[in-house]
Amino acid sequence: MKAKFGIGVATGTEGLMYPIPYSSARDVVELSVYAEQLGFDSVWGNDHITTQNYVREEFETAPRYYSPLLLMSAIAERTTKLKVATALLVVPFRHPLVMAKEIATLDQLCNGRFMLGVGLGAYREEFEAQYGAQAKGMVRGKMFDESIEIMHRLFTEDNVTFHGKYYDVCNAQSFPHPVQDPFAFYFGGNSTNGYERVAKWGTGWLPALLTPDEIRAGVEALGEACANHGRSISEIDIAPQLSVSIAKTHEEAVERYEKSQIYRHSCSLGKSTMKGKDATNYLERNLIGSAEEVREQVARYIEAGVTTFSALIFADNTLEETREHMQFFAEEVIQKF
Repeated sequence: MKAKFGIGVATGTEGLMYPIPYSSARDVVELSVYAEQLGFDSVWGNDHITTQNYVREEFETAPRYYSPLLLMSAIAERTTKLKVATALLVVPFRHPLVMAKEIATLDQLCNGRFMLGVGLGAYREEFEAQYGAQAKGMVRGKMFDESIEIMHRLFTEDNVTFHGKYYDVCNAQSFPHPVQDPFAFYFGGNSTNGYERVAKWGTGWLPALLTPDEIRAGVEALGEACANHGRSISEIDIAPQLSVSIAKTHEEAVERYEKSQIYRHSCSLGKSTMKGKDATNYLERNLIGSAEEVREQVARYIEAGVTTFSALIFADNTLEETREHMQFFAEEVIQKF
């Protein structure tokens, strides 16, 4: 069995998935270079523009959130084979014409190594911080779909005119197009709307914290959506986002995970990303255990249809711990698959 492995880097994870402080922007670049040396296939950065309410309550110090597109550009300049990606870029934060230009530029700079994971955003308060009183009447899903259609057309057509509820684009040209054709759109989400977006525009499915059985069910539903659009599920990279706590023993791995910031963060997603799912069975939703147990878990995910373990987040509290556990994971897991 073969699979690809990516690591989530801290473009916007302090206070959420890692403590404060965790890493600087320069640390993110250096950790990505190290990931390539270890044999990871990709690095994935998330996207936040302001501090969430519960993070403000938990920490006295503000977290450092960086621009994921700018950091991916810096990482691409320091690496040669590593793919750079977002998991996820929050589409409603940006105007699609400007966003398309920045994305195409990044894909040109890295010679087609960019993968764009996109989503709606898990925290409504970030959206409200940007749009203020206007946010009350705005439907993020509709904004998202309009943006994706505009960007897809800008990447494939010479001139684009679009009139929607939220965006109007008039006779727009955006050259050069991305190097990749088709461009690598990855969509998050575990809903029917998410499957439709992948089938219509995507090259990858990027769900979060699903069990192997939930992945298998999602792949089946996604396959039906693809067939309705004249596509095959074999064209889609199944790339879930999971956490990792790997140690010499099961007990040590579990103890580390339960003390980690990522564990508290996953519990906070009960009303958004994890809505309707039991977040307490974290042993079934992540890669946690001894090296042998993690290899078995990876094998179960691959059997369920996973082709890429995308934005792996290590359950650590310091950058030094992450580097150590990345090496252990590379030696004990990546080299076996």
